[in-house]
Amino acid sequence: MDDIFTDTAKALQAIEELNAEPISIIKLSEPISSEATQSEEARQRTSDASNASFDAPTPASLEADLAHYKELFAKLRFSYVEQVTKEKFIRAIVGDPPLIVTMQENLELEKENAAVKSELKALKLEVADMIEELERKGRELSRRYETVQLETAKLRDLPQKSKQLEERIEELKTEKDLTGTDPSMNLPLAKTQELVAKRQREQAELARELEALQAKVPRKKKEAERLHAELQPLETKRQNGMAAAREAQRRKEAALGGAADDLEQRARWWRANEAILKQALDIQT
Repeated sequence: MDDIFTDTAKALQAIEELNAEPISIIKLSEPISSEATQSEEARQRTSDASNASFDAPTPASLEADLAHYKELFAKLRFSYVEQVTKEKFIRAIVGDPPLIVTMQENLELEKENAAVKSELKALKLEVADMIEELERKGRELSRRYETVQLETAKLRDLPQKSKQLEERIEELKTEKDLTGTDPSMNLPLAKTQELVAKRQREQAELARELEALQAKVPRKKKEAERLHAELQPLETKRQNGMAAAREAQRRKEAALGGAADDLEQRARWWRANEAILKQALDIQT
């Protein structure tokens, strides 16, 4: 664990040293904006995207600026070529002696122009390929930079998380010491998972049984209410029988001074009544 902390600290230190050196991309809009501030016409350009790129240049705004200035440079080049051609033509016809171009010279010039155009086209294709490759590498570097930033943030949080895990491990060790020698607390991971799955199945079975019993509750409740209603008359009869028995006992005690045969007859009569009441009230002695 100490080795991990040491490696983490070294990695963080190296990242901090790299971050101390400013990493910036050349802002293509700075030369344009600096020249634009020198003239009122440039500040009043019709391209809103280019105006917005001065304050906060973004890839989209830079692409809009590039397209805008390509169009302007194309118009400027056409105007320049047209103006230079006119000047050469005028100088040729007003010169002394006038410049006369023969057919052969025109043919040779066309051949040279064709060769130069072919070479220029090849250079343009090469430049386009280079630009495409640079854009691809730029996007790749941007993704890698974002990944490095995310990993750096995770790496900064790693020591704190490691400390929290160590504290949690100590808490678990303390809990283990307090739980005693419970075999289920010392099982390996595979057996622990099996035990958890078994307990989950038992819990699911108990939940199903509980649901079935809860479904029976309304019916059992109605049955209990019916039995309670049937028990009320029997309870009344029992109370009446008990009152009659107490009255008979009182009369028997009051009549103890009579004849023995009369007492025996009364006793048989009371026992018979008691047996009938017990049978009627379902009372067990």
